Amino acid sequence: MMLWTAAEIAAATGGDVHGDFAVTGVAFDSREVGPDDLFVALKGEATDGHRFAGKALAQGAAGILASEAVQGPHVRVADTTAALDALARASRGRTSARIIGVTGSVGKTGTKEALFAALDRQAPGTAHRSVKSYNNHVGVPLSLARMPAAARYGIFEMGMNHAGELAALTRIVRPHVAIVTAIAPAHTAFFSGEEAIADAKGEIFEGLEPGGTAILPYDSPHRDRLIAAARPYAARIVTFGRAKGADVRAREAMRIAAGTLVTAEFGQARDLTFTIGLPGEHWVSNALAVLAAVDAVGGDLALAGLALAEMAGLAGRGARRIARMPQGEALLIDESYNANPASMAATIASLGLETAARRVVVLGEMRELGHGADGYHAALAEPLAMANVDYALLVGAGMAPLAKALEGRMQFGHVADAADAAARLAGMIAPGDAVLVKGSNAVGLARVVEALAGGAADTDAP
Repeated sequence: MMLWTAAEIAAATGGDVHGDFAVTGVAFDSREVGPDDLFVALKGEATDGHRFAGKALAQGAAGILASEAVQGPHVRVADTTAALDALARASRGRTSARIIGVTGSVGKTGTKEALFAALDRQAPGTAHRSVKSYNNHVGVPLSLARMPAAARYGIFEMGMNHAGELAALTRIVRPHVAIVTAIAPAHTAFFSGEEAIADAKGEIFEGLEPGGTAILPYDSPHRDRLIAAARPYAARIVTFGRAKGADVRAREAMRIAAGTLVTAEFGQARDLTFTIGLPGEHWVSNALAVLAAVDAVGGDLALAGLALAEMAGLAGRGARRIARMPQGEALLIDESYNANPASMAATIASLGLETAARRVVVLGEMRELGHGADGYHAALAEPLAMANVDYALLVGAGMAPLAKALEGRMQFGHVADAADAAARLAGMIAPGDAVLVKGSNAVGLARVVEALAGGAADTDAP
């Protein structure tokens, strides 16, 4: 399906056409360019996309968005970053889709993916979402620029690590529904405390379209702060959670073999009983936010419940894989993409629910936590004890406080980096084990996952 013509790109960006073309996709990473894509040659601190224009064309790109003369069909603009923003605004301006924005300290990507699954099930092929974790000042515009004009639903993840970032992103996305999944310590090196994080997350409501809906966690200690942030911009505020008083409430939640069986209340008149295919209390919260958003855009709640039952983890974000060895298999839970204190505690608790010969964790240090980092790391000792973890392998210098806290409490090891972790684990994992790998992406624990899995594909392991 054609996404943009060269003339439309030029009209949106104020550029000049040099050779006619039409594109079916947009990319700014030359490694991801596919046939008939538009390659946006961004200039960054480390590299210049114009150097890869020829490679992009060789890989099948139909045209280039450039600020310098390049070989091949292109649209020439003054600044490619500003042009990508302009193309995103043009995409948002031409669509009649219902738009949902998602942010939060934890749960953004999973909630975004679950929303896509729910709305795509209702209207196959007409839902669009940001891929991977493209949630920053270039990822969000890229995701918008990729949205087909005929889409019925658009779901966009928005992240931040400084105040003011979400305010800018949400004014590009202009959501009809804006979700804050949770507030927790994350990027605390850049904030004075959780209240400041809540304020920064609350910026997402500033871009709400007239008549829009704000969705936020009722059980959060920052609930009233988020409500105050939403009130000037939202026509309707919907809360979700476990406690009485939440507009969308999990009245019952029971762990079952397939995940979690939940009965949710929508006000006084409606109930929905459904299964969540992924384990963990955090997924109950995510699912409630998903259902609130589906309801807000007029979607089918029953179909959304079916989609939640079929959810599987993403690579680096809960994918369940198999580590194979001559004597048998072990369960490998890949949470290697990101980590903060709240997500660490939640996934460790989920590991505690697994039936296994041994529960093993490989934990990488958590980055961008500022002066409180030592305390946040040491505090993980309690979730590890509660989950009856048999062995913990700690990775990175930042894990030293946790190593000290675990002395005399459980078996553990502490290594410098991911390569050392992979070497330490070789021959250690046994059939029947359940192994959780989690840490900040910069630690590189994805390499540990691949070493353990031997390149095995994601599975639907229960």
